[in-house]
Amino acid sequence: MENQSRSYSGGSRGPRNDRSGGRDGGRDGQQRRFGPPIRRVCIYCKDKTKFIDYKNADSLRRSLTDRAKIRPRRKIGTCSRHQRELALAIKRARQLALLPLSPEHVRGMNA
Repeated sequence: MENQSRSYSGGSRGPRNDRSGGRDGGRDGQQRRFGPPIRRVCIYCKDKTKFIDYKNADSLRRSLTDRAKIRPRRKIGTCSRHQRELALAIKRARQLALLPLSPEHVRGMNA
């Protein structure tokens, strides 16, 4: 056991003393992990959209996750006014069966 061919180097990530412990977290010339958030502009404000149409299912589908949930504001970058309108339009489209209520792989389990 003592005559191992390779010495212990601290695991798969390399020896501990080679890791940079500076304030930047060891990144060479990159930004910090935590800092000011990236400023996103509301796509509906940018396009000067008067209202969000519930009949346009393709544009509404981009605001849904793969589990058919409405994405939060911080992920898609909409303003609070348009996020409320977007949620209302998605709910109306679901009532008219233009958008799914649940993801397809969950719907197929009961059949």
